[in-house]
Amino acid sequence: MKKNVVILSALVLSAFNLPPSINRMDSLGKLFSAEGKKVIVFTTADSSNLKLTLTDTLSFKTLLQPKETQVCVFVDPSKTFQSFLGIGGALTDASAETFAKLPKAKQQEFMLAYYNVNKGIGYTLARTTIHSSDFSSDSYTYISEGDKDLKSFNVAHDKQFRIPFIKQAIAAAGGKLTMFASPWSPPAFMKSNNDLLHGGTLKAAFYQPWANYYTKFIKTYEKEGIPIWGISVQNEPMATQRWESCVYTAEEERDFLKNYLGPTMKREGFGDKKIIVWDHNRDLMFQRASTIFSDPEASKYAWGMGFHWYESWSGGTEMYENVARVHESWPAKNLMFTEGCAESFRAGGYYTWSLGERYGRSMINDFNNGTVGWTDWNILLDETGGPNHVQNFCFAPVHADTKTGELIYTNAYYYIGHFSKFIRPGAKRISSVASRSQLLTTAFKNADGKVAVVVMNQSNLKITYNLCIGTKAAEVNILPHAIQTLVL
Repeated sequence: MKKNVVILSALVLSAFNLPPSINRMDSLGKLFSAEGKKVIVFTTADSSNLKLTLTDTLSFKTLLQPKETQVCVFVDPSKTFQSFLGIGGALTDASAETFAKLPKAKQQEFMLAYYNVNKGIGYTLARTTIHSSDFSSDSYTYISEGDKDLKSFNVAHDKQFRIPFIKQAIAAAGGKLTMFASPWSPPAFMKSNNDLLHGGTLKAAFYQPWANYYTKFIKTYEKEGIPIWGISVQNEPMATQRWESCVYTAEEERDFLKNYLGPTMKREGFGDKKIIVWDHNRDLMFQRASTIFSDPEASKYAWGMGFHWYESWSGGTEMYENVARVHESWPAKNLMFTEGCAESFRAGGYYTWSLGERYGRSMINDFNNGTVGWTDWNILLDETGGPNHVQNFCFAPVHADTKTGELIYTNAYYYIGHFSKFIRPGAKRISSVASRSQLLTTAFKNADGKVAVVVMNQSNLKITYNLCIGTKAAEVNILPHAIQTLVL
């Protein structure tokens, strides 16, 4: 086994060679009932073979007053916060095209690994694109250029790879995925630069045809057997990219939502679909929220705000406090992480432990600041970090070597699994706080009463800490650069 990566073909663990430890958890329900009030610990750790591995079963003892020298994670299940929607990844053209190149057995393995809650990590949330993005092999739309009446609208392109891929994912998830869709750009003729790529803005004359396009997409996909839970207005509306992109100021997005998209969705019978605004980085999210949510007519159509993590690309830090400020200012609006990935793919980078740690750090902070759902970017990419028609190659939690047919699971897959496998839709976040800055933590209480506490060790040291609930505590050891889920 190579360091910090698992190439599943080398491990014969089940009929589908599922990732280590995960395939042993079919009996988890029996373990819960048998152990009662004990704490069950699952661990993923750097420089080890631990990958979502059941590492301990601990008992609570009385601890009336922790000492200053004792490290503690304090959990209070009586303090509840937002309801949990789910965790998932984007089902892009790139993912679908890569998936289609895998042998049948590997395709089955992949679906179980992501969507089966017992043998995999139990994804329940998904995103897809409204026509092409950079993670497509080419640029395309669903209409003939110049067709403002959308008479030529069809999704024939998607029927080759993406739609069959999504249908398999839905089936693997037990028949249901919470699916939302995002556009990267209107068709070229609708834009100021007459180009599907390179930014530009939506021409005023095409506000209504473009609003109609979203509802055409929903109707067509649902006719194909793919329910759409919601949409976002525009992917990254403040970015002029060399790929599909379109710029909206906050006022432009507000006015398009309240005067065109929102009323059109309602008129076409889609008033129950969720509309997500912003769908861009944490850096400007407060200004966008203020502009849209402070306008009653626009706000009534907005389910909430989506955000990404790429503001740290310039060397800055992730701006988690901006998520908190939006949540405390507009508590009735939902927050969802809608995209994130490790950029700048490089050969051999699968082994980098910081890939997973970035996910763990972001997910803990985002959930603690009010986020209800968390969506990764591409669920699968090939050995080049693509396909991508503008060479914007990136990492995914799972890569496929299309030359050998093997699946490569980076540690990001396991870090995400520490949340998605144990925190289920309908859970409520509960209070969780660590007494040392080296430890990050969040916690949720599931609808069945089970509590999942995630603890992440960012340090180079092995740490012994107490999981404290009231006057009871269980002593836990966590390895350097490790993440644990404690279930009780």
